[in-house]
Amino acid sequence: MAKATTTLFAISSVSTRFSLLRRSKSLKPSAPSARLAVPMAMAASAKKVAPAVIVGGGRVGRALQEMGSGGDLLVKRGEAVPVDFEGPILVCTRNDDLDAVLDATPQSRWKDLVFFQNGMMEPWFESKGLGDADQVLAYFAVSKIGEPPLDGITDTNPEGLTAAYGKWASDVAARLQSGGLSCKVLEKEAFEKQMLEKLIWICAFMLVGARHPGASVGIVEKEYRDEVSRLIQELAAAAAAEKGLTFEDNMVERLCAYSRAVAHFPTAVKEFKWRNGWFYSLSEKAIVEGKPDPCQLHTQWLRELKVI
Repeated sequence: MAKATTTLFAISSVSTRFSLLRRSKSLKPSAPSARLAVPMAMAASAKKVAPAVIVGGGRVGRALQEMGSGGDLLVKRGEAVPVDFEGPILVCTRNDDLDAVLDATPQSRWKDLVFFQNGMMEPWFESKGLGDADQVLAYFAVSKIGEPPLDGITDTNPEGLTAAYGKWASDVAARLQSGGLSCKVLEKEAFEKQMLEKLIWICAFMLVGARHPGASVGIVEKEYRDEVSRLIQELAAAAAAEKGLTFEDNMVERLCAYSRAVAHFPTAVKEFKWRNGWFYSLSEKAIVEGKPDPCQLHTQWLRELKVI
């Protein structure tokens, strides 16, 4: 995806970021996909912001540090994560830098890592023996270092979209609340569904947009709604079958609502390994097994654009 002047940490903590949304303090009842959510204000009021190691000195890392109570340790590129600093380790780097981050972190501290990256992380977690790692789906934007973050809301999710999962989830929620942001603390299944919806959003809208040069996310939602709806439905069915789960109804409407909130954002297929590559791996697996391609339209359009 093409770069924008604003660092957007809604779909990716990497070069493409997705959410420049208006701030909202609304805490209306959450959407069905967040039934297990703990309201952000509740989590924040129950505990003080815990000191953390923050890996990554970019806009998001600095913003998280500003939300703290002064006891955080910021670790920059090439620096080691200390073994004796208790608390969460908030990882705010590019996906492709994660191997280096892990190498710089004592193995005894791996259980405290909290990943803010987006895309399909599970294969990387499994390859590193990280298992059920803590994660955050961050739907907020930081325009530049020193500026306050803008919360991510849509007309279908006015309560906010940011979510956290794992050992340190409530601590992350408290930190974000201190910065005026919303956050839901989710159990594993609810978090996985929301993670997959984010993945489907970026894969579908970026691919359809790439088929129509110059199309922004908003143009895709408005002018190519039929194309993107077909692709969303295809990818959702493939993800549901692979993971053995059922998504909440009206996914197309939710993802289109998010697209209206970031309508200005450009489109391009990028970071294939972490995004569309996961769906293409499902296609490859099915073909090897002599089964129909579960993502036939996705595969066809990737070939059309010479991505594969």
